[in-house]
Amino acid sequence: MTIEDVQNHPDSRNMPINKVGIKDIRHPFVFVDRDGHQRATVGTFNMSVNLPHHQKGTHMSRFVALLNEDCQQLSIKGFNALLEKMTHTLEAETGYLTTEFLYFVNKSAPITGVKSLLDYQIKLDGHWSKSDQKIKITVVIPVTSLCPCSKKISEYGAHNQRSHITVTAEIGDNICAEDIIQLVEKQASSELFSLLKRPDEKYVTELAYDNPKFVEDVVRDIASVLNDDQRILAYTLEAENFESIHNHSAYAVIENNKLT
Repeated sequence: MTIEDVQNHPDSRNMPINKVGIKDIRHPFVFVDRDGHQRATVGTFNMSVNLPHHQKGTHMSRFVALLNEDCQQLSIKGFNALLEKMTHTLEAETGYLTTEFLYFVNKSAPITGVKSLLDYQIKLDGHWSKSDQKIKITVVIPVTSLCPCSKKISEYGAHNQRSHITVTAEIGDNICAEDIIQLVEKQASSELFSLLKRPDEKYVTELAYDNPKFVEDVVRDIASVLNDDQRILAYTLEAENFESIHNHSAYAVIENNKLT
């Protein structure tokens, strides 16, 4: 028995669709960075393609089949290959793909060397056509910031807080998530660790005290290293300090498109 393929019927409304596909589908995979480090995670995917005016519908099941067949491992370079294959599989001219997931880095405490996993939020966002390919990565990096003003005016210490640095960058495929993480953490008052022994806690507390930064200092220092990195083509950089002595955050943004 032949089962009719309704999606392939012509459509007479003469109206193309910019994006059609599936949203918020969760799928497990192993994320592989440039150095071959592998981290098991679960991603939330959005997958879509353009639909020409004469075609009634797209083949939704092909998106899911593609994840199951071709997304056991994923890297930044592999993400672009998956995006291209999706566009061809759906017989489209332009494809759009995003995934958001947690990426865990096994970090060593600064003095004792005790290891623990710290999580970072990552988003990969890309589109592909024969004439234009673009990938953006967003990384949310938690750090410590210590207030220079508080240090200056207080006799007994200075208030500090956890901060989120969010970098959204248009990139080539020769940079990995850990590169961006390390660039950012080096510019903070101190980086974070999931597990610290007493000697480690003493070290990071004193490090932050010796390296105070306003939210303005943080974004300017990070922007400086992003500007010098040729692998980053454009970026939006956000810093949010979750203030410990206020019920609000301090916030700053710098944007730079090196392609213009």
